[in-house]
Amino acid sequence: MENNLNETPAANRMHIAFFGRRNAGKSSVVNAVTGQNLSIVSDVKGTTTDPVSKAMELLPIGPVLIIDTPGIDDDGLVGELRVKKAKQILNQADVAVLVVDGSAGKTEFDEELIGIFQDKNIPYIVAYNKSDLKLQDNLSKNEIAVSALNGSNIYELKEKIAAYAKQENNTKRIIGDLLNPTDTVVLVTPIDGSAPKGRMILPQVQTIRDILDANAVCITVQPDQLLFALESLKVNPKLVVTDSQVFGKVKSLVPDEILLTSFSILMAAFKGFLKPAVQGAANIEKLKNGDFVLISEGCTHHRQCEDIGTVKLPEWLKRYTGKELSFQFTSGGDFPENLKKYALVVHCGGCMLNEKEMLYRQKSAENQNVPFTNYGTAIAYMNGILKRSLEIFPEIQNKIL
Repeated sequence: MENNLNETPAANRMHIAFFGRRNAGKSSVVNAVTGQNLSIVSDVKGTTTDPVSKAMELLPIGPVLIIDTPGIDDDGLVGELRVKKAKQILNQADVAVLVVDGSAGKTEFDEELIGIFQDKNIPYIVAYNKSDLKLQDNLSKNEIAVSALNGSNIYELKEKIAAYAKQENNTKRIIGDLLNPTDTVVLVTPIDGSAPKGRMILPQVQTIRDILDANAVCITVQPDQLLFALESLKVNPKLVVTDSQVFGKVKSLVPDEILLTSFSILMAAFKGFLKPAVQGAANIEKLKNGDFVLISEGCTHHRQCEDIGTVKLPEWLKRYTGKELSFQFTSGGDFPENLKKYALVVHCGGCMLNEKEMLYRQKSAENQNVPFTNYGTAIAYMNGILKRSLEIFPEIQNKIL
């Protein structure tokens, strides 16, 4: 995937995933829809071995992430792994396109997938490919006959996808809807050994852009510059947003009359799981000796010696609770299906995962009665300032704390 700082991040793009049996022509349909040779096409079954993703502009939708998945009917040990990867994509799909071999019709695998779409409330379209070989009759509203070979009804398929994508799209903002023009926001962004060289992390970049889009004023400082910045302003800022790992230092520098929160708490609200994250943080008090805690990150990056997920959080949790805890870690697309062994799941803010994926992970923990929180919420709780950190979300603060 191209890495362009001016592009819409993949996590903020509409995820459109194509599913189907091997040799249904799924990859050919993907290539026809995108107008690119995104996926390798072959008469050999199982050519697509791993999910293939491409961030692109797809008219008339806009920024999307197109995902081509392995055949859902693959067999053997390797085949099972491919099917598992394909089903993992279901957790992040905003719109699903099921490509059916129109010359053969639906199979039990296709019907199984439709059932999963319905269970997960994923809007879906059934595209009967190879309509040049066999015409389809009595199609329902969410079905269409196409031909990747001659391009028949590909434009109409894109229009159907766009209609579903429009229904799923939202205008949620990270911070902009909390601001008025001319408000000032101070962002505290540590530049240390764990910061990416020459760059800022994605939540910081997204927050800066959202503040500017609200016509508000953004001041970005490191922790040691915060007091100077606050004293230099003639009027108090509307809000201070800090990196979670320096919450302890920042809270002592920001007067009580100034709102204070973290990037991680903003991301939890943006991704739709702030309320359960707050409820989950309270379960830190219930941790016992020998409990397992899962710490999960949505991205994969080189671990630094002071990595927040694998080093700092475990230390803070053990120090706060005074308990001997066991920690396990996951990153990227890896997230256990069975969470019952864990007394707590602590997730990152999820800036690299879309809302569907984050809500799937949170709901998966909820369904197994496992408390779920995120970095910033847990750190604010352990620093005794969670209630203050939620002042910008009074509907959550008043109901929970």
